Formats: sequence, structure tokens, C-alpha cells
Amino acid sequence: MSSAASFSVWDYVVFTLMLVISAGIGVYYAFSGRGQSSSADFLVGGRSMTAVPVALSLSASFMSAITVLGTPVEVYQYGAIFILICFAYVLMVAVSSEIFLPIFYRLGITSTYEYLEMRYSKVIRLFGTVLFIIQTVLYTGLVIYAPALALNQVTGVDLWGAVMSTGVVCTLYCTLGGLKAVVWTDVFQVGIMFAGLLAVIVQSVLLQGGISTIISDSAQGGRLNIWDFDPNPLRRHTFWSITVGGTFLWTSVYGINQAQVQRYISCKSMFHAKMALYINLVCLWAISVCSVFCGLCLYSFYKNCDPWTARKVSALDQLMPYLVLDILSEYPGVPGLFVAAAYSGTLSTVSSSVNALAAVTIADLIRPYLSLSEKQLSWASKGMSLFYGAVCIGMAGVASLMGGMLQAAISIVGVVGGPLLGLFSLGILFPCANAKGGLAGLISGLALSLWVCIGAQIYPPRPENSRPLALVTHGCNFSGSTNWTANTEENLERPFLADNWYSLSYLYFGPLGTVTVITVGLVVISLQGGRQTKVQSGLTISKEDLTFYKAYNILKAKVSIFLNARIYTNIHSHQFYPFQLLALKGFRWCRKV
Repeated sequence: MSSAASFSVWDYVVFTLMLVISAGIGVYYAFSGRGQSSSADFLVGGRSMTAVPVALSLSASFMSAITVLGTPVEVYQYGAIFILICFAYVLMVAVSSEIFLPIFYRLGITSTYEYLEMRYSKVIRLFGTVLFIIQTVLYTGLVIYAPALALNQVTGVDLWGAVMSTGVVCTLYCTLGGLKAVVWTDVFQVGIMFAGLLAVIVQSVLLQGGISTIISDSAQGGRLNIWDFDPNPLRRHTFWSITVGGTFLWTSVYGINQAQVQRYISCKSMFHAKMALYINLVCLWAISVCSVFCGLCLYSFYKNCDPWTARKVSALDQLMPYLVLDILSEYPGVPGLFVAAAYSGTLSTVSSSVNALAAVTIADLIRPYLSLSEKQLSWASKGMSLFYGAVCIGMAGVASLMGGMLQAAISIVGVVGGPLLGLFSLGILFPCANAKGGLAGLISGLALSLWVCIGAQIYPPRPENSRPLALVTHGCNFSGSTNWTANTEENLERPFLADNWYSLSYLYFGPLGTVTVITVGLVVISLQGGRQTKVQSGLTISKEDLTFYKAYNILKAKVSIFLNARIYTNIHSHQFYPFQLLALKGFRWCRKV
């Protein structure tokens, strides 16, 4: 494999500077926040954060290096239809802010899994906590290792040096500064990520002669395949799989995942928490547009000579670093900026995970069983951050031994969110839900999701379902190359389930788990006679939690005041009309309802 160029001294300087500033923020909050004597101060920032930094932190946590390196490749290989995920973000933010946020914020909990004990039982709380810890530790190790491997093989950045430096820096500022350090470091890192993506976009536009050229190349190559309304659930990406499946997927992240919930419950008021989610929505749109357009730039450059087919890179994930060195190597430090952007994504995701793991361990596994003072819990929180940082670095080492199982592990980890979303939704939306129904639903949903996911890894979907687009090499300066072909397993015998059940779009794994949990839970409850359980106040959704209901009440009050004032004026000016009295009586009746 050949590389377009190599890393220069200035690139290393820029990359190192990003790590130093990130660590410096943690050191600053370690000294300025010496008053963080309680675990609440350390884990949720004393519930004093404002909307804007929390919103940027929410976005940075979402935008891992897998987003920076993987989304452009997704567009390069399958087309720009992935931009439809922006519709899913709108639905996700609406559901998270209206249904889940009010419940968690009102209860004032540190761990989202505390809710499961309040609503169901201690067993279900522990089950949820253990699932979250396994999922997050495994995923975080992969997030550290996967981009390090891709960047190492293209740029020459030392693999284990990068893994250790990112892991150690992340653990350092998580342990020293707590949630405030994590949030403000995320703010810095999201700026670096945008700068890296914009550098690629600007240089690509300049070299290709304008945005219109890139759009034209993409259209001719079939990459602008945005509107596909095929309802077939076996198709990898369609309007329905991305919007419906994406809504469930990201609601399981922003609605109930500890790493995200911990941020918005750290806000000083529910208004700031909701504003953080809506500002985050704008950031998600910007991230998606930038990363998708980077994919179109990638195709515009290599439309006639695909580096992967030509064996200039050994994996698709290496295409973005290859492009960066190809078009930006003459600008010292700019390739380093892009690598810093990718690793900023890693740092933000890992720091979120480490802080969340420490929070659930303290809240769910230590505080209920050990009598510790607040100061002792604060020190225990720092110890847990240090411990989980080391565990995640170790998991990166395990990931290096997994080989072809890497993608399989990421997919299996992803199916945990759907059943957990179903469990929380069952408790919040259905007052009749009980512990037996919740546990039966969770086990069923988890088993079904894992079954279809593992089956899909053993028997990958056929190309007619995934529909990869053509990648050609006729413009390369070598002979003997052939066009890329998709499937090497056409002649292998496949069972009936392989081309039906196992070929379900991966975006439907989450909805499958969620719907299964709710359905099985309600069936079990009905078999018990549908007995009503006594539910503690504030554990289920109410109309008072909904923004539209509050807006309706405010509008109704203002209209009533206006009519009262108008009728009073008309009576005293002898211009009173009977229909106004009827209108007034109608609004007074509405206020009683």
C-alpha cells in the first residue's frame, strides 16, 4: 500500500497541541473546582451548567472519530441518502425533550437506571446497569482502537502511541475535573472537528473548481440517490429505514443513555436542558451536512480511480486520511488538524463514556450498598473514572486481536439500546406496567435483537439489499486492475432465514428491540389480569410535561385576559354585545377543564 504523503513535524505539533489543551482544561477545573466536595459536583457539575456548552458537549459526544472517518466513506460507497438522518434527529429531539427529559430532570437522579428501581424493581435496575457497563466498555475500546488503526496505516502515526496518548489524556481530565472538564473540553474539541472537516471541504472545492463540479460528479456517479421510498425492510438504506430506524436509534442515545442524559440533567433549569437539546439539533445538522459533503468530495476526487480497489489503502476507513494527505500535504500542519479532528471525536466519546460509567457505578453499585460520606463518594467517583479509563485502554488492546470481528462487535453493542429504550418507554408511557412485564419484555427484546444481529454477521445481506454503488479504476496509472465487485459468497449455500430475517436493515435492529419489549411487556401484564400497580407520582408522563400543553395554557390565559379587558371596556362605554358574554363564558369554562 502506498500513501499520498506522510506526516510532517508541524502535523505532529498540531496534534500534540490539541492533546495538551484538552489535558489543560482538566487541570484547570481540578484546581478551580476544589469545592467539588460532593459526588454530585463531580458527576453532574453541581447541576449548574447552561444550555450552550451542554449542547456543544452533546454534539461532540455524538460525533466520534467513526463519524469523521466513516460517514464520508458511507456516502462514497452507498450515496448521499444518509443525509435523511437529519429528519430522524428532529423526531429524536422532540421525543427526548418532551417525554424523557422532564421525567429524569424532575426526579433529580444521577443515574438513569435509578428510575428503573423506582418504576420496576432493584433486579431490573441492576440488569440495566450491567447491560450499560458491558455495552459502553466494549464500544469505547473500539472507538479508541478503530480510528487509530486507520490513521496509523495511512499517515504513519504510531498506533499504540496514539491509543495510549488519547486514553491517558482522556482519563486525566475526566478524573481531575469531572463533568465540567468533560463538557468544556468537548466545546473545544467540537470546534477542532468542524475545523478539520471544513479544511477538507474548502480545499476540495478549490481544487475541483467549485461546488457545482462536485455536485455534478456525484450526480453522474449516482451518489445523489436521496429519495428512495421503498418500504422493503430488507433494504439497507431507504427513506423509511433512515427516518424511522434512525429515530429509534438516536432516541436510545439521547433519550435514555447515561452519557447524554447526564449532560442535560446537569443544566441549572429544565428550560436550559430543553434548550440544550434543541441547540444540539442545529449542531447535528451541521455535522451531518459537513460529513456527507466530505463524502461527495471524496467521490469527486476518486471517481475514476478508487484507492481501495487499486489497493492504495487496505480498508475503506482509510479513505478520508488518504484524501487529506493527497490534497492538504503541501500545507504544513493542516493534515495534523484533520487527524486532531478525528482524535477529538475519539476523546469526546471516550470522556463521555468514562464519566457516565463512573456515574452509574457510584449511583447504582456503590451508594446503595455502602455507607459513604459525600467526600468519600467524590473520591470514589474519581477512582472509578481512573479505573474505567484504564479498562477502556485495555479494551482497545483486546479490539486489536478481534480482526474481522470488529464490525460484528460494534453491531452487537448497538442492539442493546433498542430493548433498553423499550423498557423505559413501557414504564413512562403505560401506568399499568410492572416488574414482571418489564423483565419479560427486556429479556425477549434483547434475545430477538441479538439473534437477528448475529445472524446478519454470519450471513451478510446480498448486494441487492445493500446496493453498493460502482467504484472504478480505469483512470489509475497501472494495469491489471478490475472494477470493484461486491459479493464473494454468492455460491455459498444460505438458509431461508439468511435472505429474509437476517437481511433486515441494521437500522431496524433498535425498533425491533423496542417494539418487542413493549409488546411482550403489555401481553404479560394483560395475562396477569391487567392489575393496576400503585405508581409513585412523577414516574409517568403527564400532559403538564408537554411544551405544547404549557403553550396552550399560556395562550388561553392571554386570550381570556384580553376578552375580559375588552368586555369591561365595552360595558363602560355602553357598547356591550351578547356574543362577547358568550365568548367569555366559553373561555372560563375551558379554563376549568
